[in-house]
Amino acid sequence: MAKKFAPHDYQLHAQELIEKNTELGLFLEMGLGKTVTTLSALVKLIDTKQVQKVLIIAPLRVAQCTWAQEAQKWTHTEHLLVSKILGSSSQREKALSQKADMYVTNRENIKWLVQFYESNKMEWDFDTVVVDELSSFKCAKSQRFKALKSVRHKIKRFYGLTGTPASNGLLDLWSQMYLIDNGRTLGKNEWTFRHKYFTEGRFHQWHPRKNAKEDITRAIVPSVVSMRASDYNLLGDRIDNRVSVQLDKKTHTALRDIVRDARYEGDDIDTAMAIKALQVANGAIYTEDGVKVIHDAKLDALDEIAELHSEQTLLVFYSFKHDADRIMERFPDAKKLDGEKDIEDWNAGKIKIALAHPASCGHGLNLQGGGHIVVWFGLTWSLELYQQANARLHRQGQTETVFVHHIIAEGTVDEDVMQALTRKDATQSDILNAVKAKLGLQAVAV
Repeated sequence: MAKKFAPHDYQLHAQELIEKNTELGLFLEMGLGKTVTTLSALVKLIDTKQVQKVLIIAPLRVAQCTWAQEAQKWTHTEHLLVSKILGSSSQREKALSQKADMYVTNRENIKWLVQFYESNKMEWDFDTVVVDELSSFKCAKSQRFKALKSVRHKIKRFYGLTGTPASNGLLDLWSQMYLIDNGRTLGKNEWTFRHKYFTEGRFHQWHPRKNAKEDITRAIVPSVVSMRASDYNLLGDRIDNRVSVQLDKKTHTALRDIVRDARYEGDDIDTAMAIKALQVANGAIYTEDGVKVIHDAKLDALDEIAELHSEQTLLVFYSFKHDADRIMERFPDAKKLDGEKDIEDWNAGKIKIALAHPASCGHGLNLQGGGHIVVWFGLTWSLELYQQANARLHRQGQTETVFVHHIIAEGTVDEDVMQALTRKDATQSDILNAVKAKLGLQAVAV
């Protein structure tokens, strides 16, 4: 049954900005309720005829579940008709033909959608576009960005939602800001942006010029509102715990053999070697003959964590398929979160140990109802995925202190990953702090 929405002041502020501005980047940290805030603004714009047809672009799992469920959750939005442009070509075409207030599709389908309109000589009629997790469009060379860019000039209202706009540095910002404001703030092309704010070094590495961060921040402030949970004391403290495991000499020898040819150039690492090194740290590796198990140290550590929280559920993030397979073999109660039913079961407390890959479970999904303990069996190099994954439990609506356990194999690439995540966070935190919104202060009409 739908319930009445009682927004926080900061949510009302963000909602008003959406209503007043036709182009806006909402850099809202995870757990601040981006979805319901955006829906609240959209329903007003739709009901007042300022918006005719809305397209929501989101990660697949979020497109399948979150937006329609969130609309049905609240009394002021439950009347919205939502059509999901998902599935096979025929299913997508059928969804397009249905009359609805909002159409939701996954980001991989945006190229198909643009081409469908072009091939059928149809005029693009989505006057409003919302990109959930705008940072997934940070690569200007990607097909999804190029497709959306080609119709951007036909879109009257554009809103980009993300809590991690620059997880890998300032270079991430150009394509996202182009979609937000048609290139008004950071330039019409990436080449101009790079040469204005960066210098090119060896191996085609781009380095920020002096004051680049301040200059970029100053440029984007009129088109962006940023909020962090810590600004509003919305979430309880999160307790991060490092669970160190020691590997035997044989395992370290195997690890050295694998990574000895890896090349480090600043922040760069040979990708193939890094992946293999992460596999060894987790305990198994893919070979031509199948999966070779090297050690069970992390499984033993997970066993101890499960015993420590024997009365609680665990959300375990893994890196490789063989990680999940080995965990399920050791723990009969473990289950992958593969679909909407699994997510419902998790939130209902029916799954003791839920397994999820951060790339498929990192954005938008509300999992805080099922527990408050996260375990990183295998780490990710991506700060964005790391932060988003943790925010599945550490978000609004969580009633317990969230524990995040990191199982770290000492003397392995695990330690490098943790350092890299910490190092990458500095630039992103600076940007978010620089443009964060204080209630009543930030509203620039465009």
